[in-house]
Amino acid sequence: MPLRQQPSPPTPWDRGLDQPQIHESAYVHPSTSLIGDVRLGHQVLIAPGTSIRADEGMPFYIGGNTNIQDGVVIHGLERGRVTGDDGESYSVWIGEHTCITHMALIHGPAYIGDDCFIGFRSTVFNAKVGHRCIVMMHALIQDVEIPPGKYVGSGVVITNQSEADRLPDAKTTDHRFSHHVVEINRALLAGYRCADDVACTTPLNNGHRSETARPQTDRLQEQLSAEVLEQILGQLRLGNQIGIEQADARHFKVGSWQSCPPLEGTYPQQVLDSLNRRMTEYQGNAVRVFSIDSHKQRVMEWLLQRPILS
Repeated sequence: MPLRQQPSPPTPWDRGLDQPQIHESAYVHPSTSLIGDVRLGHQVLIAPGTSIRADEGMPFYIGGNTNIQDGVVIHGLERGRVTGDDGESYSVWIGEHTCITHMALIHGPAYIGDDCFIGFRSTVFNAKVGHRCIVMMHALIQDVEIPPGKYVGSGVVITNQSEADRLPDAKTTDHRFSHHVVEINRALLAGYRCADDVACTTPLNNGHRSETARPQTDRLQEQLSAEVLEQILGQLRLGNQIGIEQADARHFKVGSWQSCPPLEGTYPQQVLDSLNRRMTEYQGNAVRVFSIDSHKQRVMEWLLQRPILS
């Protein structure tokens, strides 16, 4: 099914016939309506039934690893702009690692920062939502600026700045949930891209997976016990960091470990991908990981692989 995308129509305020700009790693479901100067960053997921229409207000920007879920509508007024994080003017700016969930309405001029969560059927219009804000279901945010890190409860209406300034801070558990939704949608993006690739789906249909089709974390799970993997993910959910050390057979016998560069990434999927690369890099050597709490103390440790002894 062809992607329903088209240039913006010629109008008195714009005759540029601007086309959507989609990063090659993004996934846009074929039932999406994508019109005009819409700029999608890396690993963006656009779910079925969304309407992103930059034909009046424009341009729109949607940052990397953000997911736009089913039924979301994004539109903008011809007048009114916000300043994006790149210093340029936009009708709608949506940052990175952000969730715009089912049936939400984002109407420009509107700015939504990084690591935000906008709940089901909520509306953001002529407003700015700062980084790391959590907006729950059926909320209305209009004509205000929400400071970074704030929490907007379900059904709450915020239409004057004094209300916005009195909002409570989002809790750590709220941020963990938002991060979890981002990771779930990263996995969905990989799945949708695989489903569109005959080379990827053929081994699955035949009852097995090829090495190229299998996600990195699947291969990692073969090497780690389910218990250890869950403990690592649990430490990440607590906000702890994961360090890594390796040793060859000779040094392993005497308990001499070499520290490695820390695992890259902020989110669980990124950290596990980094861990998979390190275990491949140190194949044949012993590898162990450990968690580090906010006081820089080592709190847990796991031996992931033993060295190959000659």
